[in-house]
Amino acid sequence: MGKYSRFKMHALLLRQQGKTYRDIQNILQEEIPKSTLALWCKWSLLSEEEKENIKIRGEEKILEGRMKAALTNKKKKQERIREIFSRVAPLKNRMEDDGVAKISLAMLYLCEGTKKDIGTCCFCNSDPAIIRLFLRLVRKCYKVNEGKLHITVQCRADQDTEALMSYWSGVTNIPLKQFYPARIDPRTVGKPTKKVDYKGVCRVDYFSAALYNELKIIGSLF
Repeated sequence: MGKYSRFKMHALLLRQQGKTYRDIQNILQEEIPKSTLALWCKWSLLSEEEKENIKIRGEEKILEGRMKAALTNKKKKQERIREIFSRVAPLKNRMEDDGVAKISLAMLYLCEGTKKDIGTCCFCNSDPAIIRLFLRLVRKCYKVNEGKLHITVQCRADQDTEALMSYWSGVTNIPLKQFYPARIDPRTVGKPTKKVDYKGVCRVDYFSAALYNELKIIGSLF
């Protein structure tokens, strides 16, 4: 008699009831190898309905396992994010230092700003958070003449330009009177916008050669 022989008859009855191998192991509270269970049940006479029930139960178990794994992974990711946030949060205070703020602004401008020698700062992005950060740093680090700040909204042909200009006015805290007419990309005519939350690209122009040159020089240092 094998190690698990005393469970055989019970296992066959459970199998005929439509139980999966995992169900049988749980009910018998014994980790009987699936290969052993398969051998026992090889000649078990099951109806087509019983076979279908077993198949469905097996698929449900697989789905349940995947959902549990996904939930576990999500919790682990959230824990990692919380740990990282608590570790780097003190860096925010570093931005109060004017030198750190200027370096951050110069790096940001190097990534998203126009580098042509046109005697003005020109910064473009579609992410409102990036636009807010750029303007916050400019206003913190320099005595800004707000009247020299101008906005151009670059968008798709099927978008409401007035609504977009109003949106970006709220983001930038720059009045609409300092907005240039919106620029529509001619390549988008007849092509519907797929991203419903897309607000176009916000272009910020600040007419100051001195600021442009300073940011360019700070960037060149690194």
